[in-house]
Order: sequence, then structure tokens, then C-alpha cells
Amino acid sequence: MQRSAVTGRARASAALGAALVSTVLSAVPAGAAPAPGDAGGTPARETAATARERACPIVYFDLGETLVHTADDGGTGYRTGAAAYLRALRERHVKVGLITNVPSSWGTTDAERAARLRQEVDAAWEGSAPFAWKDFGDRVLTPRTEAERKPAPTLWQRAKAGSGHCRVVYQAETAEEVNVAASLGFVPYRIGRPHRPAYLPVWWVDLLGR
Repeated sequence: MQRSAVTGRARASAALGAALVSTVLSAVPAGAAPAPGDAGGTPARETAATARERACPIVYFDLGETLVHTADDGGTGYRTGAAAYLRALRERHVKVGLITNVPSSWGTTDAERAARLRQEVDAAWEGSAPFAWKDFGDRVLTPRTEAERKPAPTLWQRAKAGSGHCRVVYQAETAEEVNVAASLGFVPYRIGRPHRPAYLPVWWVDLLGR
């Protein structure tokens, strides 16, 4: 009985892993960097550079309808599961960031535009737990000009350039944004799909850091 139970859990874990590989890879266009678990062409022995690239993942998100939801009455709050997911990443000391479109007229720097974004979100916020702005630090990237608005690649390129050798993840609700991020070397995950985890599972993020 005990051996059977262990075997059953191992098979279930393998099945879930395979399903998640399929989920991530389904968002990756041809020619993009492979996601964890993609065996196609991965050498058996990683180089030191590859090992460094896989370390210290930084998880970037879109904001609207990815982490927060805006209701028809204008009220804003966490999407289901978002607060718990951010808390789980925080407990593992995983850095997070935002790549989000706001009017470029909101400021001349990312810090100024991020401050205006926080003001706008907080003014409409509903719920007892405020949005976890502190988790994101200075990793809130916004367009400096209207030409930089997503899906233009600029914001993802800036995020990647500022991440050193860390693997970078991008999670959003739209296929277009996820595909652009994947083409630029991000590990992509599209949220809100039926029969899939709401967000890229935390254990998968842990694997990216090994």
C-alpha cells in the first residue's frame, strides 16, 4: 500500500510537470528560448554561463487583469489568488516587477510614473489588504513615450537588461504580450486559461533558480 501510494504521487507529479511544460511551451513562438523542462536541444552538461542565467529568477507581471481586476463600477482589487501568489514569492525572496502601460505624460521617470500609477490604483482600491507595492521596489517599468507602449518590445528589453544574469519570467493575460516576451527570452506564462494554474506555480519558479 505504501509503495503504491508513493508511486501514485510520483506519477501525479510527473503528469503535472508535463502539463505545465505544455502550458508554458504553448505560449512560446518558434525560435524563442526553451522553457524549463524543454528537452529539445538542451545539453546534458550546462555551462557556467547557463547556470548563472538560470539563477535568481525575477518574475515580471502585467498589472491590469493580471494581478488586479477593475470592476464595472470602477473599483479595483486583487484578482483571485494574486495576493496569495505574491506572498508565496515574497516568502521565497523571489524578486518581482511590473511591466505595465501607463500614459507617458504621467512623469518624466519610471519613479514618477509609478507614483502616479500607485495613486490611481490606491484611489479605487477595494478590500482590506492593500496592493503590495513594496514588493516591486524600483522594478516598475512604464513607457517613456507612447511609442514604447506594449506590445512594442522596449519595456521587456529594459527589464531584461536590468536583470543581469537572472532568468526572467513574464506573466500576463494576453497571448500577444506573452508571445512578445517569450521571443525576447522571458519564460512566459499566460494566466486565466481554463484548467491551468492561475499563475506559474511557485515550485516551478523555484526550479528556475537552481
